[in-house]
Amino acid sequence: MTAALAPWTDRPVEVGLVGANPWARAMHARVLAAGPETRIAAVWARRTEAARETAAPYAAHVAADFDELLDHCEAVAFAVPPAVQAELAPFATGRGKALLLEKPLGADLPAAHRVADAVAEAGVVSQLVLTKRYHPTTRAFLEAARAFDVAGARSCYLHGAFLQGDFATGWRLEHGALLDLGPHLVDLLDAAVGPITHIRATGDPRRWVELTCEHENGAVSQASLSGSVAVPRALTRVELFGPGRPLVYDTAGIDHEECWPVLRHDFATAVRTGTPTPLDAQRGLHLQSLLDQSLLDRAAHG
Repeated sequence: MTAALAPWTDRPVEVGLVGANPWARAMHARVLAAGPETRIAAVWARRTEAARETAAPYAAHVAADFDELLDHCEAVAFAVPPAVQAELAPFATGRGKALLLEKPLGADLPAAHRVADAVAEAGVVSQLVLTKRYHPTTRAFLEAARAFDVAGARSCYLHGAFLQGDFATGWRLEHGALLDLGPHLVDLLDAAVGPITHIRATGDPRRWVELTCEHENGAVSQASLSGSVAVPRALTRVELFGPGRPLVYDTAGIDHEECWPVLRHDFATAVRTGTPTPLDAQRGLHLQSLLDQSLLDRAAHG
């Protein structure tokens, strides 16, 4: 019997990349060009020279504008600030393009709704770059969490990238850790502990913010977020507590390079089969709705 061939064997997914910043070059372009599931077909950025430099190693077309990019691809990967992503993504769905989306979906909740609604209306595949979710260690942790009788949890996502360097960008410095790191950690808590029903926030998202999450099953979790602390390396840790020994997830010992082939494989499979992924635009909207709730709660209580 002949084994079934992967859906991209004869035709890798042609991806148009929006953005030419350091993250676009280091992650999106490099990972999507590594194949065999995907290929960088075109690059567009508002800085043409940066787009040219990003496209050159992969012999990708440099588009003069976003509309031209859409002419040269079947899927679009966004590596731009959330406000720009929310502006452009609905145009891509209107052309029937699959989307690889950054989080948050938009700079605010109404913008996130517009992206998710456009994806749903067009019926296109979408997938979020929730990096850690694609690591085998994360998937093993979430599988173990399904059988864990959790009463409460504590967690953190800490790094110092907002202090200086390529990640100290305008929108991150304005909104802080809540919208940048929050989706990652809230997603893990929502998946590992149980659906979150309410979030309260204290602190300053630009320095340090604490979240208290109430879950559908009665459990309560805590999350500490900061992108402005001088830790030796980025730290993501989740501890689940219950009757037995704690169940612990810690990224200190994992190689994040293992995430990228899984992400690429999942995206190409979803595009070629037309099968929605669990980490889609609706998931992004759910996470942003929870984080927006924490912002409103924080504003109401000063």
